[in-house]
Amino acid sequence: MKAIVAHAAKDLRIEDHPQPKPEAGQVLIRMKAGGICGSDLHYYNHGGFGPITLKQPMVLGHEVAGVIDTLGEGVDTLAEGQLVAVSPSRPCNACEYCHEGRPNHCLNMRFYGSAMPFPHIQGAFQEWLVADVSQCAVADGLTAAEAAMAEPLSVVLHAAKQAGDLLGKKVLVTGCGPIGLLAVLVARAAGAAQIVATDITDFTLDKAREIGADITHNVAVHAGALEAYSDAKGHFDILFECTGVGPVVASTIPAMRPGATMVQLGLGGDMTLPIQAMTAKELSFKGSFRFHAEFFSAIDLMSNGRLDVTPLVTHTLPFVDAVKAFELASDRTQALKIQIAFS
Repeated sequence: MKAIVAHAAKDLRIEDHPQPKPEAGQVLIRMKAGGICGSDLHYYNHGGFGPITLKQPMVLGHEVAGVIDTLGEGVDTLAEGQLVAVSPSRPCNACEYCHEGRPNHCLNMRFYGSAMPFPHIQGAFQEWLVADVSQCAVADGLTAAEAAMAEPLSVVLHAAKQAGDLLGKKVLVTGCGPIGLLAVLVARAAGAAQIVATDITDFTLDKAREIGADITHNVAVHAGALEAYSDAKGHFDILFECTGVGPVVASTIPAMRPGATMVQLGLGGDMTLPIQAMTAKELSFKGSFRFHAEFFSAIDLMSNGRLDVTPLVTHTLPFVDAVKAFELASDRTQALKIQIAFS
C-alpha cells in the first residue's frame, strides 16, 4: 500500500509500506479522506515545531475517515462497509492520568503522526489502516470529508469545555485557520452574544463572517484594531487564541474584561506574556491540549445537523498530489482545510 511519509523539512515522499492486518478487537479500514492539520504542516515545512522534531521518517496524518473492509476476531459492534471517523487518540487506560479521567495527558499516548516520542508514532495517511474498535465512530449520514473533520472539531470542543459556559458571552477568536473558524462555529452554536475574529488575511476573515463571526479585523492592515475594545477595563469574556504567537496573545490582554478566561489552542514556540497585567485583571489562562471523549460528540453534532463544517473544506486533492496539497495548505490567502482523497 502507499503511505505519505515525511523524512525532513520539505522532504515528503509517497512510499510503499506493507498492508496491515486486523487482530482481535480491530478493523481494517480503506482510507477515504484525510485532512492536513497544522502539526502536519509544521513537520512538512520545518521538520517539527519547538522541541518536537523528526528523528526518523514518519507517516503523517491524523484527521481521517474511511470504510471498514475487514473485521478482526470478536468484533460485533461494527460492520463491513460502514463509514467511520477514526480517532487518533489512543491512551493506555492504565497510567495515573488515564485513571484521573485525563486521557489526553496519557503518559503512554499513541497519537497518530506524532514525533513527540521516539520511535515516532506513525500516522494515518495511508491507503489502509488498522484501528481499534474503540477508535471508530460510525459516521451515519456524513460524507467522508465531513467525517474527517471530527478530529479538529474535537480539539475545539475540548477547548470550549475549558472556556465554560459561552451563552451570552462576548468571544474573541484570534487566528482564523481551521481551528479558529471551528471556534467561531462552536461559540455561535453555544449561544455567544458576540463573536469578534482577527487574522492577517481577508480570505480567512471573509470565511469567519460567512460562518458566524459578527465582526472581523485584519490586524495586518490595522495592527491596533483591538485597542477599540480596551475601554472600561475591556470587552471580551472569553478568548480562543489560535495563533500560538506571543505578541498576538499579549495584544489581547487590554481587551479582556476582569475575570475573563483565555483559552490557548495555538501551538507555536515558547512565549513571554504580561503576567502582571493578567494578574491585575484576575484573568484565567487555560491551556487546551488535544481531546478524547469529544471525538464522538463531534460526530454526533455533525450527524444531527447542529454544526456544518463543510464551508471549511476548501480543496480536495488526490493522494498522488500530496506535495501539492501540503504546499496549498500552507497558503492561507487561498486555502483553509485541505483534504486528501485516498480512493
